[in-house]
Amino acid sequence: MTAGEALLAKLGDRLSGLRGRLMPDSGMEKITWFRAGGPADALFQPADEEDLAAFLKAVPVEIPIMVVGIGSNLLVREGGIRGFVVRLSAKGFGEAEAVSPTTIRAGAATPDKRIAAAALEAGIGGFHFYHGIPGGLGGALRMNAGANGVETRERVVEVRALDRKGELHILKNADMGYAYRHSSAPRDLIFTSAVLEGLPEDRDAIKAAMDAVQHHRETVQPIREKTGGSTFKNPSGTSAWKEIDKAGCRGLMIGGAQMSPMHCNFMINTGSATGYDLEFLGETVRARVLEHSGIRLEWEIKRIGEFKPGRAIDEFLGRML
Repeated sequence: MTAGEALLAKLGDRLSGLRGRLMPDSGMEKITWFRAGGPADALFQPADEEDLAAFLKAVPVEIPIMVVGIGSNLLVREGGIRGFVVRLSAKGFGEAEAVSPTTIRAGAATPDKRIAAAALEAGIGGFHFYHGIPGGLGGALRMNAGANGVETRERVVEVRALDRKGELHILKNADMGYAYRHSSAPRDLIFTSAVLEGLPEDRDAIKAAMDAVQHHRETVQPIREKTGGSTFKNPSGTSAWKEIDKAGCRGLMIGGAQMSPMHCNFMINTGSATGYDLEFLGETVRARVLEHSGIRLEWEIKRIGEFKPGRAIDEFLGRML
């Protein structure tokens, strides 16, 4: 019996009546944009918020549950993920609509680009930056995603979320505890939707701003590669790519993983990279930047799951300063 089959057998009929998709032993490499990583014991895609609440109430608290978005900034380790992975479905959580002349309501699985498009259609400014972020709203809410001088925290009015027991919470902007690429909202909350506010703006001006974002991405970022976007957060007073470049890591390869020659804060899978290759490359870069400039780069990509036995990777490759 596989790990996933054993997990579902343990729960018996507690999961009966769920309307979403429940898949044991699900390969996470099918989800992540890196196209690498080990399997989850089980993957659940709820049909809607009510279905998700029923699932959370049915699963005992001692069984781990991890939520993932569209997989754009996710690195899954080769040992896989114990317990359940929840991935919100596009059908149940992927719509965006204008609900007033300046506000948009969107599900947590809505791609950021779709929110930007909905804002353009409604003549709501302030969302052009989402056109260049390769992720979904849930991740943007959790990590305060930003680009082009704008951050998610500037747009959030309120967020709907479920806790580990399936209870609903409504969080206002101040409850999210936003900082640079960070939210201090409780980690066990699963965001399901949000109301976002922009400002009235001419559609031609919005379109021009979105086109400028797209041109910048196509010019300086390896957007057609298997990548997770920005690998590290920008340190105070400098840019991550500048420190990576100064440390001699532009184009650096380990196995099938490479720091992009085009934008060296983008890590790419050249075709055969494993989760181990990608994380080992990232920690190698962190160690070299630490040695070169004394800066401790922080991961922006979310690393989840377990290492395979004998293939654990120490932070900064065990170096201390």
